[in-house]
Amino acid sequence: MKTGLIIIFVIHGILHLAGFFKAFHKTEVIKLVGYISKPMGFLWFVAALLFLLVAILLVFNKHGWAFFAIAAVVLSQTLIIISWQDAKWGTILNIFILLISVVALGRFHFENMVEKEVANMLEDVPSSISTVKNEDLGHLPRSVQKWLTATGVIGKPEIISVQLTQTGEMRTAPASKWMAFDATQYFNVNDPGFNWAVNVEAFPGIHLSGRDKLAFGKGEMKIKLLSLFNVVNEAGNEKINSGSMLRFLGEICWFPTAALNEYITWEEIDALTAKATFRQYDEEVWGVFTFSEDGDLLSFEAERYYGGGDKAAKYPWLIDVLEYEVFNGIKLPSKCKVTWKLPEGDFEWLNLEITTVYYNISPTF
Repeated sequence: MKTGLIIIFVIHGILHLAGFFKAFHKTEVIKLVGYISKPMGFLWFVAALLFLLVAILLVFNKHGWAFFAIAAVVLSQTLIIISWQDAKWGTILNIFILLISVVALGRFHFENMVEKEVANMLEDVPSSISTVKNEDLGHLPRSVQKWLTATGVIGKPEIISVQLTQTGEMRTAPASKWMAFDATQYFNVNDPGFNWAVNVEAFPGIHLSGRDKLAFGKGEMKIKLLSLFNVVNEAGNEKINSGSMLRFLGEICWFPTAALNEYITWEEIDALTAKATFRQYDEEVWGVFTFSEDGDLLSFEAERYYGGGDKAAKYPWLIDVLEYEVFNGIKLPSKCKVTWKLPEGDFEWLNLEITTVYYNISPTF
């Protein structure tokens, strides 16, 4: 699609040069009926340059291209109206470019919002990092100790911040179609929080921009159609806060040293399972981790609100680990599936794969 847009901007820009040549070069090659003065010809030239500039910005992946595209359309359409008899068909391209640019502008503002939130969430991450030692695990249930040892975190720096990327598929209801997605997620492990920004391909050419976060004990979920129109906008209620805290707890599998923090307390259930309770800002949630005999994490299960509305009820929420991979010398779940266990049956709604993991980072945008 990007290549097609670049071609459109280049062609549309070149076509605007006809007005310039009509004004400054009396030639039979340019067949235009109306008269174009030199000042107007200059404006046609400026419009052409703006469209060509947008094409160049797209080539180099500069996010601000939509601002210049909208400016180009405004100037172009003004000139077209003045020279309607000769240039009216350019309106079709201008409408198309305007629609694409507005959507791109929406995505730009959405991504800018996420960048500011992430920077704010990570601004107080400490710079001093301790090394994980065997004796740090002594207070944990045996199954949790075995898991942390199996991951390979002993002898490595404590994890205090994370950036990871994901890809996969999701759906909104048991009978709905699967939709491809890619996401970037940041975690503050020191002061528990996360920011998950996702782009979902709902239909060909139609995307959903989503952001789920936990920051300073508060959860918030936004989903926007085409990055412009709210589909979901939930925040500041007990159910969203609880769900976000449970998500953080379940996802410590990607930064295992979080299990050592005081905000998580552990209780042994049996040789292969342990209950973890996560407390933050006078709120708490809990879930059960299940491990293999070898110490690999198999699953996490908790009672979580299914939605954030007034009628939302709690149901079992299950994360199953499907595959493992070593990132930064630490063995982590690389493929997982997430299932709601509803009264009418299991609803598998998310399949994801971790593609990159970076530890102890500060965002630079």
